[in-house]
Amino acid sequence: MPALPDPSVQPLDFLRALYRLAVERALPAHCLPPYLPAPPQGRTVVIGAGKAAAAMAQAVEAHWPADAPLSGLVITRYHHTPPRPAGLPARITVREAAHPVPDAAGLAATREMLGVLQGLTADDLVLCLMSGGASALLTAPAEGLTLEDKQRINRELLLSGAHIGEMNCVRKHLSRIKGGRLAAACAPARLVTLAISDVPGDDPAVIGSGPSVPDPTTCADALEILGRYCIEVPAPLRQRLESGALESPKPGDAVFARARFEMVAAPMASLQAAAEAARAAGLVVHVLGDDLEGESREVGRAHADLALQVLGGGTAATGLAQGRIQGPLQAPCLILSGGETTVTVRPQPAGTPRGRGGRAGEFCLGFAQALHGEADHSPAIWALAADTDGIDGVEDNAGAWVGPPLLARAQAQGLSIDAHLARNDAYGFFSAAEGLVVTGPTFTNVNDFRAVLVLAQP
Repeated sequence: MPALPDPSVQPLDFLRALYRLAVERALPAHCLPPYLPAPPQGRTVVIGAGKAAAAMAQAVEAHWPADAPLSGLVITRYHHTPPRPAGLPARITVREAAHPVPDAAGLAATREMLGVLQGLTADDLVLCLMSGGASALLTAPAEGLTLEDKQRINRELLLSGAHIGEMNCVRKHLSRIKGGRLAAACAPARLVTLAISDVPGDDPAVIGSGPSVPDPTTCADALEILGRYCIEVPAPLRQRLESGALESPKPGDAVFARARFEMVAAPMASLQAAAEAARAAGLVVHVLGDDLEGESREVGRAHADLALQVLGGGTAATGLAQGRIQGPLQAPCLILSGGETTVTVRPQPAGTPRGRGGRAGEFCLGFAQALHGEADHSPAIWALAADTDGIDGVEDNAGAWVGPPLLARAQAQGLSIDAHLARNDAYGFFSAAEGLVVTGPTFTNVNDFRAVLVLAQP
């Protein structure tokens, strides 16, 4: 393990190093090879989708026997194909498409993927490589739904504040490939899914909308979610949902008789990698969990309140930490968490520029808001939140950081935390205050990484 910067001297560099360790733990080249099955008697066809799909495909190519048949196609987000290592032959086709709203390239690539599954036999093996982002990249609208309809519904879901399980429930029932339907297209071959989890709880049926696994949700569930968030679907499609005609394959269905699922990387392993390094640096580490959900700004405020509680000398865990932390709360310490929070985009007056930013940025903005007015304590508190895929929402940053220098710059520039929060403009705030974390695509995705460093006050 490489030596980390001294957290008391270089707190921001320390937090950045922990983020890099968390990402490295989930890189396909490190985590996928041990899970590869033996080559079959027949062909091996690789399919897959997600932000890590191209990197996962390269990991398969690097470790698959050179004399064993290997072909296939995976779909990843634009600009998420890593450089090909020198001397590594390309045996798996990579297509790029849009995320988080599907586009025509995704539609064409999904059709092409289904085409490579034609003519399979019982002697063949299908390797399905799944990672976060697959829900948008695998685009095969249900009969009666146009691509334009699907794009609108996706946009409205993204803006609604719905959590990932709710969004993917709807997506599964409006698709011809998600919710276990891809497994049927692989028959009669053996199917092995290797997945990198980006969802709280690591539920295989939620990762990428579970195209290769049974779906426990129902058309009725999808209708309830659509109604709760006031999202309209075309009348003929609503009728098919109400009749159950768009029901997905359920647990016990024969299409899964030759299917196996393996989780090759998950958020908790990345959090533990960061925790181990921080403990080696002499810090007490509290891991709140990898499954935190809720409004990003509120989760940010709760983390800041916990940091202030530590500095205030509280010994018993309360609020966010209650039931999640064992042992005394005292500085210096590190607080880690993961999960997938949500951002509900607030309506704005006509003519008001729309804010920019994602979950991690809004978390940091809420965190900064909670520290506002706590000048006596905030110099001892630092935080970093970033998406492990390197992209926070649809912007060019992975996330943001909060610390004394940033808060001082924001104050000197007259930046209003409240005003930026009101228009969901975390990107604008942290760009001006020089607090963006920019990494570029990391070629993996195990959800959000959040680290709060609480130093002893001088």
